[in-house]
Amino acid sequence: MRFAKGHGTENDFVILPDPDGALDLSADQVARLCDRRAGIGGDGVLRVVRTAALEEPVTGTAADGEWFMDYRNADGSIAEMCGNGVRVFARYLLHAGLVDKGPITVGTRAGARRVEVEPDGDITVDMGLPEVLGTGAARLAGGEEVRGVRISVGNPHLACVLDRPVAGVDLSAAPELDPEEFPEGGNVEVVAETGPGTLDMRVYERGSGETRSCGTGIVAAAVAATGAAGTPATWRVRVPGGECVVFLDARGARLRGPAVIVAEGEVHPG
Repeated sequence: MRFAKGHGTENDFVILPDPDGALDLSADQVARLCDRRAGIGGDGVLRVVRTAALEEPVTGTAADGEWFMDYRNADGSIAEMCGNGVRVFARYLLHAGLVDKGPITVGTRAGARRVEVEPDGDITVDMGLPEVLGTGAARLAGGEEVRGVRISVGNPHLACVLDRPVAGVDLSAAPELDPEEFPEGGNVEVVAETGPGTLDMRVYERGSGETRSCGTGIVAAAVAATGAAGTPATWRVRVPGGECVVFLDARGARLRGPAVIVAEGEVHPG
C-alpha cells in the first residue's frame, strides 16, 4: 500500500492515494497505520479518492469536487471534516500532480471546501459558515468543569474561552460531555486571548486525543472568542504545533496556514 505523510501545524496524517476507490479500509487498519510505535503514526488518515469512485453516498455540495477527502480519526472512526486535513489533502493533490495550482474544490462529508494556495505557500480553506448551537460544559480529567460555546464547523466542538493560560489545563483524558448535546461525541478546545487578535489554544480531539493542532477547532476557537470579545474578525491562533490565521465575516470562516508533505513510501498494515 502506497502512502505519504504530511502535516499542518504538526497535526499529522497518513495519506493513502486511492483514486479508483479500490481500498477496503477497516477501522483496525486505520488504527494500526496511526499507531506511533507499530505503524506510520498520525492523528488520522486521509484517503485520496475520486468522488465518482466513492462507495458511500455523497450528499450536498460534496459532489462538486473531483476529489473527496475520506477522513478517519486515529481510532478508525469516520469523521465529517478536518480543517488541517483539507490543507494537507490539497497539498498532496498538488504534490502528486493530480490538480493544477488554481483554486481546488475538495469534497468532504461536511460539503465541498474551496482551497487556494497563497504566494508564500500557505493554504487557505473556505470553511463555510460555522453554526453556534448554544452553550455547554465539559468535565476535565482532574474534575474541573469548563463552560464554552457549542459550535459546528461541519463537526461538533465545545470551545471554552478561559481567563487563564491554557498550558495548565488537564487534557490527559477525554473531557466528559453531555450526551444529549453531543450524541456523536465532540472536540473540546480551551482558549485564552493573549493579546489583540491573538489566541492560544489546546484541543482534545474526538477519536484522537490531545493533538498538536486542529483546524476546525481553531475556527471554533475564533468564533467563540469573537462572541466573547465582539471584535476582531481576524484572529491569529497559536497551537502547540504552530500558528494559523482565521478570517471571519458574514459569509463564513477562512482558515490559513502551512501544509507540508514530509515522506512517501510503502506500508503493509496487515
